[in-house]
Amino acid sequence: MTLSTTPTRRLHRAWYVAAVAFVAILGSAGFRATPGVLITPLQEEFGWTTGTISLAVSINLVLYGLTAPFAAALMDRFGMRRVVAVALLLIAAGSGLTVLMTASWQLLLFWGVLVGLGTGSMALVFAATVVDRWFVRHRGLVTGVLTAAGATGQLVFLPVLAQLAQGPGWRFASLTVAAAALAVVPFVWWLLRDRPEDVGTTALGADPDAVRTEPPAKVNAAVRAVSVLVSAARTRPFWLLAGGFAICGASTNGLVGTHFIPAAHDHGMAEPVAAGLLAVIGIFDIAGTVASGWLSDRIDPKVLLGVYYGLRGLSLMVLPGLFAATAEPSMLIFIIFYGLDWVATVPPTVALCRRIYGADGAVVFGWVFGSHQVGAAFAAVGAGLTRDHLGAYDLAWYVSGALCLLAAGMSLAIGHARRR
Repeated sequence: MTLSTTPTRRLHRAWYVAAVAFVAILGSAGFRATPGVLITPLQEEFGWTTGTISLAVSINLVLYGLTAPFAAALMDRFGMRRVVAVALLLIAAGSGLTVLMTASWQLLLFWGVLVGLGTGSMALVFAATVVDRWFVRHRGLVTGVLTAAGATGQLVFLPVLAQLAQGPGWRFASLTVAAAALAVVPFVWWLLRDRPEDVGTTALGADPDAVRTEPPAKVNAAVRAVSVLVSAARTRPFWLLAGGFAICGASTNGLVGTHFIPAAHDHGMAEPVAAGLLAVIGIFDIAGTVASGWLSDRIDPKVLLGVYYGLRGLSLMVLPGLFAATAEPSMLIFIIFYGLDWVATVPPTVALCRRIYGADGAVVFGWVFGSHQVGAAFAAVGAGLTRDHLGAYDLAWYVSGALCLLAAGMSLAIGHARRR
C-alpha cells in the first residue's frame, strides 16, 4: 500500500522545471535593468546624448522582441536547455564587453545587439513554452509566476546596480550582471528538461494515456516561425493583440523602465531613490502578475486586458504632477498601483494566443511579444528625443497614457480567429 501511494506524494517534475525557468529568467533580467541606471554615468564619462544612449536601448528592445518567435521555434528544434544556455552566455558576453567600449557604436553592438539577442531568446516565449509543455493544470498561475520573474528581476536589480554605479562605478555594475548570468548556466544545463517525455512522465494535469502532438522535429525553425506569422496575420485578433501589446511595451519597458530614473532626477530626486521606487514596482509586480495569472484561468482574458490597459492609461496621465525631489506619498501610491499592473497583461495575452491559435500559440505569442518590444523601442527613443528637444518628459507621459486607453478598446474588441 505504501509503495502505491508514494508517487502521489512526490512533487511533480514540472515544478522543478518551473523553478529552474524562474531562476533563469530572473538572472537574465539583470542587464535589462541597467539602461535607466547607466544613462547618466555614460553621459558624464563619454558626453553621449540621451538620444544616442536611447538608440542602444531601442536596438536592445527591438531584438529582444523580434528574436522571441524564432527562439520559440528553435526551442522546438533544439530544445529549451540548449537555447537558454546559449542565451545566457550571450548576455554575459554583451554585459562584460561593455566595460571595454570607448565609442558609441560599441554600445550599440554590445548593449544593443548581443544582449538584445540573448534576452530575446529568454523572453516570455520561454515561459510560454515551459507552461505549454509541462502544465495542463495551473497554466495561468504558472505563467503569472514566470512572467513576474522577468519583470521583477529587472526592477529589483535596480537599487543594487544604482549603488554600484555610484560607488565602484558603472563598469563594476556591468561585470556583476555578467557574473550573475554566467552563474545560472550550470543550473539550466543540470536541471532543465525539454519535455516531460524526456524523464518518463507527463505534463502536470495531463491524461497519462493522452498522445501529445509536437511540431516535426526537423522543421526549419525560421520557416516555422515565419509560416505561423503569415497564417496568424490573416486573422483580426492577431493585429488587435499585437497592437495592444505594442502599446504595453511602450508604456512599461520603453518609457517607465528606461526614463523614470532620469525623469525623477530632472526634478531633483537622487538616482538611488528613484531606482528604489522602480524596485518597489518590481515587488508589487509579483502579486499583480500572479493574481492576473490566477484570474486568467477564471475570467475572460480580453476583459482583463481592457481593465489593465484602461487603468494604466489613467495613471500615466497623472504621473507628471507627482514628480518631486523626495518620494511623496502620492508618488508611492502611483508606484504601488503601477507595480500591480506592470506586466499583468502577459497572462491573459498568453491565454488568448493559446485559445485562438492552439498548438501555434507559443510562436504566435512570440510575434505578439515582438510587437511589444518594437513599441518599447519607439517609446525609448521618442521619450529621449522629447527630453532633448523640450527639456522635459511630460509630453511622453501624456501620449503614452492616451495610447493605453486605445489599447483598452482594442482588447475588448478581440474575437475569435476563423480557422482556415
